[in-house]
Amino acid sequence: MTARLVGLSGLAGLLLTAAVFALAWPVFTRMRNQRIWYQHVEDPYLHDHTDLALVALCALPLFLLLLGTGSAALQAVCSRAVAAGSRASPEGEPSDRSVPSDPSDRPDPSVPSDPSDPSDRPDRSRAVAVARLRPVLAVYALRALIVWPLPVLAEAVANSLTGPQLDTDQQFLERGSWLYALVAASPTAALFAAVLLRLALGLAPAAAAGGLGPLAALRRSWSLVRTRTGAVRVLALALPLAALTAGLVRLVVQLALPLRPLVRGLLEEATGNFFAAYYAGILAPVVVGLLVAAAVVLPVSCTAFAVLHERLRSSRASGGG
Repeated sequence: MTARLVGLSGLAGLLLTAAVFALAWPVFTRMRNQRIWYQHVEDPYLHDHTDLALVALCALPLFLLLLGTGSAALQAVCSRAVAAGSRASPEGEPSDRSVPSDPSDRPDPSVPSDPSDPSDRPDRSRAVAVARLRPVLAVYALRALIVWPLPVLAEAVANSLTGPQLDTDQQFLERGSWLYALVAASPTAALFAAVLLRLALGLAPAAAAGGLGPLAALRRSWSLVRTRTGAVRVLALALPLAALTAGLVRLVVQLALPLRPLVRGLLEEATGNFFAAYYAGILAPVVVGLLVAAAVVLPVSCTAFAVLHERLRSSRASGGG
């Protein structure tokens, strides 16, 4: 199931990228025509990629939706596997629904129980998978709305008050003053706070895949990670996974660099558009790196966070957390 999900998500991502290139083709055509004109009048041509950046920005929500859907499906599959393993083990902990310690831990009534029961029929198993996908997707959306507005807002405010476009005599904040330095450093502080908050809510998808509603899953993750034991374990898990992801992306992108001239040459020969081929060549190694990293890291990450959520929840239920 994991291999199928990763393969389908990667294929959907490639198709979406091709669709974005097709929608942006008038922009590539205009850039090509401008280049021909400037060559005709023997003037240097420096192309403006503002329109391409706007197209990419408009397409970003679609890629985020695809990433969230694939990650949510993987989390549901991995959490079901962890729950099945815990139930099959003779030393398995009690079911999530047997812990009445927190009212927010009540399972979502729209999610069928016992999804990993081997006696379930295939249609029931599919219904459970679809039902579990919705709360996990909702958790991703809510977590993003909670975590990332703060650093974005801090960056916008800092740029409006200290940006180079305001470096005049009428600038509101004097360069070199303590207030200027404080405002200039605020985006870094906001990003650090957002990362900490993101770690505190890192177990929410696993909790939602375990049967909780979105808000209850966020509350459970916060209650589990805010303890010293939970914070240390989440940090000890997140840092190696982040390092593995960054290192793997960089390694695969470097190994895939020979694709750049190959894709550029093939696409330019097929379409006659230098700029479309140029940007496709730039993206090709990056796309390969992201797909390989997602295929390797996401299943491991989802399973690891599901196991950690189960252990922290069981520890708290037994009075050890």
